[in-house]
Amino acid sequence: MEEAKPTMPKASVEVTLRRFELSDVDAMMAWASDPEVAAFCRWEPYESREPLLAYLRDTVLPHPWFRAICVPGYGAVVGAVSVAPTVEPCRGELGYVLARAHWGKGVATAAARRALRDVFAEVEGLRRVEALVDVDNPASQRVVEKAGFRREGVLRRHYWHKGRARDMVMYSFLASDPLPAE
Repeated sequence: MEEAKPTMPKASVEVTLRRFELSDVDAMMAWASDPEVAAFCRWEPYESREPLLAYLRDTVLPHPWFRAICVPGYGAVVGAVSVAPTVEPCRGELGYVLARAHWGKGVATAAARRALRDVFAEVEGLRRVEALVDVDNPASQRVVEKAGFRREGVLRRHYWHKGRARDMVMYSFLASDPLPAE
């Protein structure tokens, strides 16, 4: 019988986060128009540049914490990560989206970790970041788990998404939780 060989942990991926600029619209269009990328997002895939530019101008730029995900050496924005305010000033909700070419490479996890580190330092009074993940999106569940979030439970029929009520897994990360190593 062959002995199982231990697997080496993935090398950590380097990402940077920065504010979006209107000039990012073409890079954004490359992934925001992809139906697979948009499948679990609140929006439908963009079909033209103008509505995406309006979204970037009217929603993304004025948002208090919406960042572009950049991978060194790639040259273009490969995704987005945000922490949206909630009715309670001590809570925020994490959201992220990533170009399909970067799926499965640790980029989303690295961006979520970086977002946690930055948002707790930048947003006064923030004590908890939540992530609501569709039960049918195991890849996204792995992202937040690897980023250090704790699974709290399933919110049944919590969210109306693209024509039907969806079950969502609730995750949280507290300001007092240790940040996982990058």
